[in-house]
Amino acid sequence: MAARRLAAGGKMGAETDGTVTPSPPANAQGRTAPAVPKSVIFKLLGFTFTMIVAPIGSYFATVDRLFSGNSTYAGALAAIIANVVLVAYVIVAFYEDQSDQLAEKDAKKNS
Repeated sequence: MAARRLAAGGKMGAETDGTVTPSPPANAQGRTAPAVPKSVIFKLLGFTFTMIVAPIGSYFATVDRLFSGNSTYAGALAAIIANVVLVAYVIVAFYEDQSDQLAEKDAKKNS
């Protein structure tokens, strides 16, 4: 590993004058805004739950009742339902992104 060399008598970082700069203050109330809105997290959790429950539930609900014990057809249906949930999530995310862009355009237009 290579060592970093400084100019004669030079020091690095906080060692230069013995002080450490404080972190920048948060907003006026002392809190920071969340990086991701709650609605986005709830949508993600909802689709995650649906992605787990819907395919497994459809498999067990249809393997004996609809497909008379044929697990291949029930598995194929579960795969189709998983893909439907995934496509639905992509569509919801796409429209949410478009609505955010439209809101920004309206805000700029009204300013």
